[in-house]
Amino acid sequence: MMNRRHFFSKSAMGIGSVLMASQIPMNLLASESSKALSKPLGFQVWTIKDQLIKDFPGTLKMMAKLGYQSVEMCSPPGYVSSGFGPLVSMKGSEMKKIVEDAGLVLESTHYGMGELRKNLSERINFAHESGQKQMIASSLGLPKDAKMSDWQKAADELNEIGAKTKKAGIQMGFHNHHMEFEKLDGVYIYDKLLEHFDPKLVKMQFQVAVISIGIKAATYFEKYPGRFISAHLADWSPNTNKQVPVGQGIVDWKELFAAAKKCGVKNYFVEMDPETFKDSASYIRQL
Repeated sequence: MMNRRHFFSKSAMGIGSVLMASQIPMNLLASESSKALSKPLGFQVWTIKDQLIKDFPGTLKMMAKLGYQSVEMCSPPGYVSSGFGPLVSMKGSEMKKIVEDAGLVLESTHYGMGELRKNLSERINFAHESGQKQMIASSLGLPKDAKMSDWQKAADELNEIGAKTKKAGIQMGFHNHHMEFEKLDGVYIYDKLLEHFDPKLVKMQFQVAVISIGIKAATYFEKYPGRFISAHLADWSPNTNKQVPVGQGIVDWKELFAAAKKCGVKNYFVEMDPETFKDSASYIRQL
């Protein structure tokens, strides 16, 4: 969980203030999706978790008013140490209803490797109850000094977990951070993971934020067709050395969405600081 905290800086503007400033119509419909995107536009809750935990239904409704149509959660039991404890008692069916009442859909959630190892059956049941179609391992939980053999062993373990979720009708996925684009033995860890994961059992969720270290999502979508199920959207400005709203940085979004469509990507989730959500949604819808 610390990896995610490292990649997203503290917001200068709360999500409530963003929504107050929004000029997006209140009745924005799913039918108005971007032609370039061709899928519902979603968001990941991590960067707005404090607001979400204080007012779960209200925050979801506000995000829907910004133009988002789907949400990717973090598993409350697996993210207790990150502040999700107040949501642990919520049943899957209750979460599903609150999400749908807000005008959103919930098909994907992040899970920690610890809970996937120890409580997989319970998490699968929760996924079914809440309507999830994808369970994403947020990381493999390895230390910084892990060897390539450690990464391969962890990939084998996630393959085994993926076999169980697949049997239950749910696709397992893996979410990268910047660390997987470090080289061990002259090879990117990420490339080795792609070789090691069973394509049917573990799909990939690409973190577009790695553009900040020169890694393009479109390159991987084109090189590995059929391997990616979703993407976390983020943009980057080399001039300010900071994340910026989608469309204001160096990512070629038309290229990315075209490659993602051919690759079979099913879900897109913006994951940046709260003040970027409004402009990101506006830009994507205009493509």
